[in-house]
Amino acid sequence: MATEAQSIPELLKRRVSVAPDKPFLFSEADKRQFTYKEFEAAVKRTARLLAANGVGKGDVVSLLLPNSVEYVIAYFACWQIGALAGPINSLLKAREIAYVISNSEARAWLVNHEFLPVVEAIRDQLRSTLNVIIPFENEAETTLSVAETRDQEPDADISQEDEAIIIYTSGTTGKPKGCLLTHGNVIANARQISSWLGFTDADRLLTMMPLFHMNAVSVTTMSALYAGGSTVVSPKFSASRFWQVISDYQITSFGSVATMLSMLLSTYPDGVPAGLKTQQLRFAMCGSAPVPAEVLRRFEETFNCLVIEGYGLSESTCRSTFNPPDKRRRPGSCGLPIGNAMRVVDEEDRDVPDGQLGEIVLRGENILKGYYKNDVANATAFRNGWFYTGDIGYRDADGFYYIVDRKSDMIIRGGENIYPREIDEVLYQHPDIAAAAAVGVPDDLYGEEVAAVVVLKAGVRSSEQEVIDYCKARLADFKCPKTVRFVDDIPKGPTGKLLKRELAKMFSS
Repeated sequence: MATEAQSIPELLKRRVSVAPDKPFLFSEADKRQFTYKEFEAAVKRTARLLAANGVGKGDVVSLLLPNSVEYVIAYFACWQIGALAGPINSLLKAREIAYVISNSEARAWLVNHEFLPVVEAIRDQLRSTLNVIIPFENEAETTLSVAETRDQEPDADISQEDEAIIIYTSGTTGKPKGCLLTHGNVIANARQISSWLGFTDADRLLTMMPLFHMNAVSVTTMSALYAGGSTVVSPKFSASRFWQVISDYQITSFGSVATMLSMLLSTYPDGVPAGLKTQQLRFAMCGSAPVPAEVLRRFEETFNCLVIEGYGLSESTCRSTFNPPDKRRRPGSCGLPIGNAMRVVDEEDRDVPDGQLGEIVLRGENILKGYYKNDVANATAFRNGWFYTGDIGYRDADGFYYIVDRKSDMIIRGGENIYPREIDEVLYQHPDIAAAAAVGVPDDLYGEEVAAVVVLKAGVRSSEQEVIDYCKARLADFKCPKTVRFVDDIPKGPTGKLLKRELAKMFSS
């Protein structure tokens, strides 16, 4: 393109003008498909629905939907009128969802029928002006059930600096933080990813990752749009159907996490089933947590498909690094910066020598505008023009980056980020628990699993299952401890800090 699009609707409009009849969006669940022109029309119908419900530029629309083409349309409908899309992790419990919606001051809530019980459960906790909209009455139809009103095109004057997404990332204090991503952030990261990986209009990407995460939005949706290609949305990852989908839709690349690769190896130990067409598949894009070296080696040998690892976080829209999709790729490394600046610094903000550990800091077009109404978090994260990730890593002599530790003892279970502090706070609410700490322990399938160390109050008794059930009633299932170890005291360092590594050793032993 001669000049960069100033907004996501403008980018879509350009794609429609160039190739209106090219297929853009496919629904793997029910075989529907939308050309670029049909997709834009569906977006505008839903945008009119939002506008009719009082949503305008700068308003937040919470999205609670299953992985579907409707989810993608909902994102773009928000952007069409300058509203912010607020994706909600559907794995959260009702009280967690209520916090996200309330904290973001959402004006409306786009909800699928299957989530209506959640709406009823928290309705009295939300402000009365929140409109609950159920836009997709019959999901088997090729068009959305929105009145065809053309009195006014649902467009807004949108710039690169206008906010497009508010997505919540778990906070070290136990309270999630709302990351504000602009139209410029989203377009920049799509450009960085598609340019680095060499995506073209011939590429067809597969979205299996949840659309409430930025991975699915940036890596396999926006990058496809930027390149003029197409994307296929699956309701969820299915190891048993995976290679059939790759063959049926002639997928050239897909987003994944290490757990998915392990499950595919377990399901297809002898490789791709006979008779399927997968020769067009170029590589698997993998992030969220490092792929174990043995899993990477076996996957590539078994399926003749490269694994391209990358690093990023919601605060960088999605990706900040990727390995090159060629022979320069280095297993174990998260790769090279794909368009943003990246450094490794010490506690005095000085660059450290190659090979030495330090904190990863970032700067570039893809870095978030800031945290929503959180001055403390902004002051901590942004210093001297750089964003401080809190992640520990190093750079080698050739400029490749490696992540060796994660911010604030974060646990990554099957691609889901889990902050132990949030679990700790729930454990401390238990009437029989005097002290507790959640830790991540190695797991063959999920990479890491949640475990808890608990000190009971004097004179009381409790069981492992009782503690787990207590957490299940208050936390998303993926955050809940799967094992509990009762101890007399929790090991601490000289400053009183919990020795997380010592706790993890309790379970490994």
